[in-house]
Amino acid sequence: MKLTAKGRYAIMAITDLAAQGPDSVVALSEISQRQSISLSYLEQLFGKMRKAGLVKSHRGTAGGYSLSMEPGAMKLGAIISAVDEDIKLHGCTPETKIHCTGHTTQCMTHSLWDALEAHIETFLAKVSVDDVVQQNIALPEAVE
Repeated sequence: MKLTAKGRYAIMAITDLAAQGPDSVVALSEISQRQSISLSYLEQLFGKMRKAGLVKSHRGTAGGYSLSMEPGAMKLGAIISAVDEDIKLHGCTPETKIHCTGHTTQCMTHSLWDALEAHIETFLAKVSVDDVVQQNIALPEAVE
């Protein structure tokens, strides 16, 4: 699965922001310190999330960022999309018509990876930032 640090760090940072309480304005330097994420990297991520309408920036000495909506309404899939992250489980590129095998034919497991991508996207679209803050993530049933 290709979910890079960009998507993980964005979720970590938004969750940290939400955990500070409703209507909190938090400096990125504080999030950087608590989450061990580079400040310059956070600035890039928060710029993208601000453009996507997920956070609001506040200027001045008490400035920083706040959530633009309730944590329960903000889904993880929206955060990942905001930072230009894709969930990609295979190397097929529809634009070039070349598949993961390097040929124009798909590998035998192509539909498996497509289905798994869809499950992951559905899961991320259902889980909210508040679910993460409250540690309320439903784990799938164990397969016997």
